[in-house]
Amino acid sequence: MANAGLQLLGFILAFLGWIGCIVSTALPQWKIYSYAGDNIVTAQAIYEGLWMSCVSQSTGQIQCKVFDSLLNLNSTLQATRALMVIGILLGLIAIFVSTIGMKCMKCLEDDEVQKMRMAVIGGVIFLISGLAILVATAWYGNRIVQEFYDPMTPVNARYEFGQALFTGWAAASLCLLGGALLCCSCPRKTTSYPTPRPYPKPTPSSGKDYV
Repeated sequence: MANAGLQLLGFILAFLGWIGCIVSTALPQWKIYSYAGDNIVTAQAIYEGLWMSCVSQSTGQIQCKVFDSLLNLNSTLQATRALMVIGILLGLIAIFVSTIGMKCMKCLEDDEVQKMRMAVIGGVIFLISGLAILVATAWYGNRIVQEFYDPMTPVNARYEFGQALFTGWAAASLCLLGGALLCCSCPRKTTSYPTPRPYPKPTPSSGKDYV
């Protein structure tokens, strides 16, 4: 029963991480304009995501522009896009696979070992998905730090971490933790002993054998 609860907890955490990955990929606040320097304009907020760049006015009006050319983007943005999409697709596969291996489901009830192996395989896929998300967000965040401290970058062109980046880090952590908990349900090898042979029962002797 405890193993079933551990499976359910791992699946819920990994599923929440997968949802967070989708939210992080869709949000445009991957990097936000840094209000550092002498010329500070607080009437508008500038932020950029994986698919578009937006400007939010103090009046509440938001204007967004989708990136026109895919080939014109820098390599970091292209790699981050690819890794996030891969993480989402792997998470979707892991959900279907681990659902089959959950003890609360009716699938593969006849084969307990195979059922537990499916849960472990789903956990491994969740781990790979979490690693892809973690690499993507860490790579993008490292690029923001390099550009921020680069002396060649103008002060009015520096950005800081956005909310979507923190959401991606949290999503990666949940996927890794949930996948690890699912992998804990690995079937243990049981030592098989040969079945003992019953001793032959002695046949009762009758008095007819003697003359």
